[in-house]
Amino acid sequence: MKKKLLLLFVGLTTIAFSQENVKYAETIIASDLEKHLIILASDSLEGRETGKPGQKMAADYIMNHFINIGIPPYKGKKYYQKFKVKSRRHLCKCDDCDMSFMKKMLGQKKKIKGENVLGFIEGSDLKDELIIVTAHYDHLGKHDSLIFNGADDDGSGTVAAMEIAEAFMLAKNAGHGPRRSVLVMAVSGEEKGLLGSKYYTDHPIYPLENTVANLNIDMIGRIGDFHTDPNYVYLIGSDMLSTELHNISEAVNEEYVGLDLDYTFNKEDDPNRYYYRSDHYNFAKNNIPVIFYFNGIHEDYHKVTDTVEKIDFKKIETITRLVFLTAWELANREERIVVDKIEN
Repeated sequence: MKKKLLLLFVGLTTIAFSQENVKYAETIIASDLEKHLIILASDSLEGRETGKPGQKMAADYIMNHFINIGIPPYKGKKYYQKFKVKSRRHLCKCDDCDMSFMKKMLGQKKKIKGENVLGFIEGSDLKDELIIVTAHYDHLGKHDSLIFNGADDDGSGTVAAMEIAEAFMLAKNAGHGPRRSVLVMAVSGEEKGLLGSKYYTDHPIYPLENTVANLNIDMIGRIGDFHTDPNYVYLIGSDMLSTELHNISEAVNEEYVGLDLDYTFNKEDDPNRYYYRSDHYNFAKNNIPVIFYFNGIHEDYHKVTDTVEKIDFKKIETITRLVFLTAWELANREERIVVDKIEN
């Protein structure tokens, strides 16, 4: 009963603030997501490996999307945060993948150059605080004649982030922009050790102490091994640092979306260790509350068969709307969420 009352209260405060959120969430549609993903997961981008030409082409595509929807360069200067770091390891989430050639980039380190692509939507009266939405746009690249297109991993999350940016800009241009700022950041280097997000948190463009939350999207376009119905998403990390973030997430979903929120992997001691294995963790370890949106591993994970024709775009649409509506609430509520736990 207490939980239901809490969710009802949080839900009512969301509704009371504005009815505009649903209108802009509905601008996120499957056909636009598909249009972007057909390009990002095409053979011409050769798997988007960080440091390779395909990754640079993907970065340019995302940057041009930000330009086209009217997002100015961050701090009036540029869209890229460039980094040059040592790659560490291949972060495969399973033992059964086509990455035997990569398992040999183990024990060896080399300098790689990548870019995070930043789309900054400035807020109004609380603009110094911000919500960060992330997705990694890099993948495994091309090896011999094999192209790892990475449609689900993480083309699906990347196009979701692009559409979230557009929805916020549509709202802003119509006079309904967020109170807090929203940074939509496509990061690279994830497959080589969460490098792009680590570089950002080590060299933040905007102060980490002003960062309210990170919503990270990594693989939301397929049905994972343990589901048959697409109407679900795994949530990881939502209650690790902020009970309030978890309650807001639950209330937004209950009021507007109705997905099955699956917390199977939402444990620090989960043997899969998903909490530590995507870009949100670099924010969490800096005590910034996070939510990781994830559909789970499937038969094409890290294989050349992770291609666009297998993507469920209505699934991406639904989950993307949930992320947008959650970001909207976090950006527009009166008080920033409370951090009531500390990352060890």
